[in-house]
Amino acid sequence: MNRSDTSRGFMLGLLGVVIFALTLPMTRLAVGDASAPQLPPAFVTAGRAALAGLLSVGYLRWVGAARPAREHWAALAVCAVGTVVGFPLFLALALRQVDAMHAAVVTGVLPLGTAVAAALVLRQRASLGFWLCAVIGCAIVIGFAALQGQGSLSAADGLLLLSVASASIGYVAGARVSATLPAEQVICWVLVLSLPFTLPAMLATWPANAADVRAASWGGFAYVTLFSMWLGFFAWYRGLVLGGVMRVSQVQLLQPFLALLAAVPLLGEKLEATTVFFALAVVAVVFIGKRMPVLASRT
Repeated sequence: MNRSDTSRGFMLGLLGVVIFALTLPMTRLAVGDASAPQLPPAFVTAGRAALAGLLSVGYLRWVGAARPAREHWAALAVCAVGTVVGFPLFLALALRQVDAMHAAVVTGVLPLGTAVAAALVLRQRASLGFWLCAVIGCAIVIGFAALQGQGSLSAADGLLLLSVASASIGYVAGARVSATLPAEQVICWVLVLSLPFTLPAMLATWPANAADVRAASWGGFAYVTLFSMWLGFFAWYRGLVLGGVMRVSQVQLLQPFLALLAAVPLLGEKLEATTVFFALAVVAVVFIGKRMPVLASRT
């Protein structure tokens, strides 16, 4: 890995983060809230993956992609469970109950979650300081959620943490395959592998009141389908491979703030000082944790 590859990796990672940062407000736009529900969370989850999967079929045929080797299918399946099912479903369910800014702070531990998953899956021995930062970061997020919930955690906070765990595991599994296959093809094969499940699920959950759903909600659904579920991963996985998983995942530090800023014009949410304070605290802990040493892989 040379300096040029690392720089390209960071730039592509940044592009992916910008795309992913809009996922929170766009998903909230798609599903609505408890008082004015729009598209069902199950439909948004299945539909975005199914339509992106159909696009992937066309892309793989266009580039003449070879089928992945047998040893890759297990990692592709793990990536599918984490990024195609777990993350979007838990996120969509949570965003029916909390606003996008709340979700942005709680999911701000995603970079640290990705680094933890990388340390475990890649069998690296992270330092005590690294694990301490991971615990403190989770404690800050739980404290913020409890403060927002007048002293108690809500079911939505648990769903958001499950979305973080799902995405972290899925990112690392996808990055492992991206070291061998072209990064663009990895997410495509993940989505194609999921099609036998996502396509029937999309048809089964198609909203009966589709004609009554706001145009803005369909626009949010279109964004998470084309960009969050597909094109964003083209940049993200390529960036992780070129720059290294634990290095490039640092650019996710920007994701909570980009999501917070996007929620103001897109959803009309109010940016409060408490939210910014906790977001800064999460970012600070993640930044320190990323600078803690990770030792050689276990044999």
